[in-house]
Amino acid sequence: MARRVPVPVPVPEAGRVSAARLCLSWGGPAPGCAGRCGQLHLCRYFLFGTCRQAKAGKACKFGHSFRSAHNATVLLHHRIQNLSDIQLRLLLLQNDPSLLPEVCLHYNKGDGPHGACTFKKTCGKLHVCQFYLRGTCRFGQGCKRSHDLLSSENLEKLEKWGMSADLTDALPAIYRNAYAIQLRGQSPSSGPDRPSDRSMGSGVRLDQTKGSADQTSPSKPTSQEETDQICLYHIRKSCSFQDKCFRVHFHLPYRWQFQDGTTWKDFETMEAIEKAYCDPGKNRLLVSGPVGRVASLNFEDMSWDSTRARRLSTTSSLTKPPHFILTTDWLWFWEDELGQWREYGMEGPKRSTASISSQDLEKAYLDGTAPTLQFKAGNHTYEFDFKAMVQKNLYYGTKRKVCRRPRFISEGDVVKKQKSDPRGQRPQNIPAHWDRSALPDPGYKLIPLDASSEEYQKVQGLFQRTVPKLYIWSIQRIQNVALWQVFQWQKEQMRKSNGGQEVDERQLFHGTSQKHVDAICEQNFDWRICGLHGTAYGRGSYFARDASYSHHYSSLELNSQIMFLARVLVGEFTQGSASYLRPPPRPGTSGGFFHSCVDRPASPSIFVVFEKHQVYPEYLIQYSGSPRSPAST
Repeated sequence: MARRVPVPVPVPEAGRVSAARLCLSWGGPAPGCAGRCGQLHLCRYFLFGTCRQAKAGKACKFGHSFRSAHNATVLLHHRIQNLSDIQLRLLLLQNDPSLLPEVCLHYNKGDGPHGACTFKKTCGKLHVCQFYLRGTCRFGQGCKRSHDLLSSENLEKLEKWGMSADLTDALPAIYRNAYAIQLRGQSPSSGPDRPSDRSMGSGVRLDQTKGSADQTSPSKPTSQEETDQICLYHIRKSCSFQDKCFRVHFHLPYRWQFQDGTTWKDFETMEAIEKAYCDPGKNRLLVSGPVGRVASLNFEDMSWDSTRARRLSTTSSLTKPPHFILTTDWLWFWEDELGQWREYGMEGPKRSTASISSQDLEKAYLDGTAPTLQFKAGNHTYEFDFKAMVQKNLYYGTKRKVCRRPRFISEGDVVKKQKSDPRGQRPQNIPAHWDRSALPDPGYKLIPLDASSEEYQKVQGLFQRTVPKLYIWSIQRIQNVALWQVFQWQKEQMRKSNGGQEVDERQLFHGTSQKHVDAICEQNFDWRICGLHGTAYGRGSYFARDASYSHHYSSLELNSQIMFLARVLVGEFTQGSASYLRPPPRPGTSGGFFHSCVDRPASPSIFVVFEKHQVYPEYLIQYSGSPRSPAST
């Protein structure tokens, strides 16, 4: 594709932050907004400089004026009315995530010219190093990912997205500004604070850090750590996302690797390394590598033969319900005066037992809100410092080293647990109206509902309340025992954290493509794989009170469309923001966060959920704009 000559575009400073957004309903697949959205009514292609109507000399129905009566009010509300049209255009591009083309996360994983992206050249997302666009790639010219946003392949995608030539050269700076704004949006003054954002802002990736978060100074687990987690569904041989899964697929709940150039390679003696690492008294182990290289693997600074090493793992056992198998059970130890490591909660050398256990410390570590924790052992009071990884006797001032290590599990133990998965036992606490003969585990069953049944008519009533002219072809109940049990466990956790009060649970709609149905029914909603339904109120899974809203996001395939009716634990909610990667803290609570974000707290119609355990996909609705013909039955 021939490269057009770009017109220089001034890029606004990265510090310019604004909550102004384009109205998705105004320019969506089925446009229509009552005007009370508080967002700009503009043609997105006008912002990109490629509106075909304007080029043909015709008036565009979506609007090209920042100064219309509606838009002028929005600009005034956000105090940006004095900016020029060029400044407003670029301000929106770097603040509104829905305007910038997505970077392919699968391209940024794996080896080969297209990474782990199975679509390769047909992928519609940008194949470029995500850390380069953030300005944090440490490999420079040695990076195996492309740093050329303006390659012929990417230029073609940008053109299909609608970007004009005068914007292409400014895009790298716009992406960097957008990322800087995203980090600022997570600061304590404007939103939730995440240690992961601070670390990435300094140009350090978790898989590039030198040092063990387990042995030195752990901070709260991060979204980057999620991508380095081993997939629990894959270990159970039931991951529906397959190559699209953003977690690591491996047959063990741990994986030891060393860095070779720009790639990570597995150690051969995986189980022996893990066994040594699980012993808090061992800080290093002689390990052989390729071509007979033997060197010391240092557990303290995570290095091997002058190269970096790392340990990938399944998620902590405390983040999942008790019946989940092959999570990582973390233990916490302190070193006594004789150099012996003792687990917290176990009886000490002087028959004194700490008032906290490994589970208590792991819970506080995962919560990440308090840098220290006080506890008692015998007649003494101690302070546990998570950052320094020491415990201090508050009377004598003496300090002892502490560490966090996993409980060892052999490859043979893994096989036994897979065969004796407790979820294979007779399920408990399932709804009384479920079909007891269709309860696979793992997996799910779709149970067609009879159109004359009360259950069918209730779902039909909720659906057709806002889309009365659409025809329902079928309604199926989703029976997934594992997801139901996780949902009930999450509800109980939220109830306990809310002083025993019942949790706000609602039935909400979610429109999607038919290609995502199996993955959602199997493993629940995940916006990172199933795609975003907007980002105006945060980066999470979007659910709507009204089927008419979700209808805009349901793809027409084979003359019909798909929509889920889900049970959602919305809990305590607050006003959403595009910068949110999780809900903000709740005022007046110690480390507590809201459970979801909404469009209007006083009367919400859109809910954003960031934790998929808060959702159960209950019904699958197939519908169309016309009645179902006998040929399609």
